[in-house]
Amino acid sequence: MVWVGLSFGLLGGLMAGCSSTGYLWQSVRGHIGILQAARPVDAVLADPQSSPNLQDRLRLTQQIRAFAVSNLALPDNASYRRYADLGRSAAVWNVVAASELSLTLTTSCFPVVGCVGYRGFFQREQADAYAQTLRDQGLDVMVYGVPAYSTLGRLPGAYFADPLLNTFINNTPADLAKLIFHELAHQVAFAAGDTVFNESFATAVERLGVQRWLNTQEDASFRLDFERLEQQRAEFYALTMRFRTDLALVFQQSISEPEKRQRKVQLYADMRAEYRRIKTERWGGYAGYDRWFERANNASLAVLAAYNTQVPAFESLFERCDRDFPRFYTEVRRLAALPKGERDTVLAQ
Repeated sequence: MVWVGLSFGLLGGLMAGCSSTGYLWQSVRGHIGILQAARPVDAVLADPQSSPNLQDRLRLTQQIRAFAVSNLALPDNASYRRYADLGRSAAVWNVVAASELSLTLTTSCFPVVGCVGYRGFFQREQADAYAQTLRDQGLDVMVYGVPAYSTLGRLPGAYFADPLLNTFINNTPADLAKLIFHELAHQVAFAAGDTVFNESFATAVERLGVQRWLNTQEDASFRLDFERLEQQRAEFYALTMRFRTDLALVFQQSISEPEKRQRKVQLYADMRAEYRRIKTERWGGYAGYDRWFERANNASLAVLAAYNTQVPAFESLFERCDRDFPRFYTEVRRLAALPKGERDTVLAQ
């Protein structure tokens, strides 16, 4: 699965420092490197060295960007008006971890953004090295590439605005729209230290937004590709969350740790077997999730849940706001200002 993620740990380092000087330095250097590589979209379009495919994709992003403002009431600023080719497959690599008998992510705490369940690194080697230190502590660990991250629109000026990147420019049109809507949504509302709230809200906006955007597109293939992939994503999510629930029940039982480990191994084996059946019988052999299931562990299940857990609540809230985005955002910002316990209670209702 391609996860559209936020490396808020990076922003925490950029804004106010981190306990690790090395982590702070790689954060600052990596982010500045992206900014230095970015050029205005108009300049890239006018460059004879730009490929026709890149030019077409950039024009599409600007159409999507304009739609985000005019139809979704998302911020009209310098974000995604520049483009950078990083020469690599991901903007950052996130590292997530969970205890071997838990589905709760371990957290790192930073100024501004609070405590988050992942750390981001601009170099894969550094991410792998940090991941190994966590594995040495007996944790379940996952490292995954992130195509984009958000600075929440808090850094001043066009130079510091989040750019378009080669890491996602060739996504399907619908996925490209989803990513831009998702990242811009993080600039609308943010609750410090509440990854589930932040990611679920942005995911809800991307889903609601892409449906509106697709309704304006004349190319029917955009919707057909989207519907096929969304059906697979829905089945993937249903499968993984079902086994996540089963695992959580095992971890809560009053049985010995060796027995919990044994049941954990069996559940992961059952999940992979079920995936292979769905892949063969329903997806025509589509292998896009193979890598995820090969590496699946407590950490990967935990971070997957963070992006989706409260999405139905936000979609319901959108309906109660008469599908009006400005009203919806006002209510979400009100919720973001509440204490987490009160915020969760409201969303659960």
